[in-house]
Amino acid sequence: MDPWLVWLIVALVLGAVEIVTLTAALGLLGGAALVTAVFAAVGLPLPWQFLVFAVVSAVGVVFVRPVALRRLSTPPGGEGRFGVDALVGEAAYVTSEVSKLGGRVRIGGEEWTARAYDETLVIPPGATVDVIEIKGTTALVYPRE
Repeated sequence: MDPWLVWLIVALVLGAVEIVTLTAALGLLGGAALVTAVFAAVGLPLPWQFLVFAVVSAVGVVFVRPVALRRLSTPPGGEGRFGVDALVGEAAYVTSEVSKLGGRVRIGGEEWTARAYDETLVIPPGATVDVIEIKGTTALVYPRE
């Protein structure tokens, strides 16, 4: 069997296993095997084929995999957050004075009870704050600077 065909089969098997596991590593190794198959088809000797496979695999795993994993784990723009989790990080408008004891803020058109995240702060009405955390039905807020 020709070496390019062996590399092609290895690439297909690794690609199929990547689809099942979603590790972002086996697919890169499959891509390296595919590149090596092209070099083998051109007539590159077997030791050089292994070198090509090793270099392309290393580059893929070291440089491409971290980018792919970051991209898969954090959706752009926080699109994966729902409910009260989506409110964390949003801006809010203070409607009645917020302190460690309580207060009211408007977050995206809804009125929420609020407390100051830093218990030493008293935030006046009209101030813009960031929602740091949601505990039950109370927003913990911190003033914007």
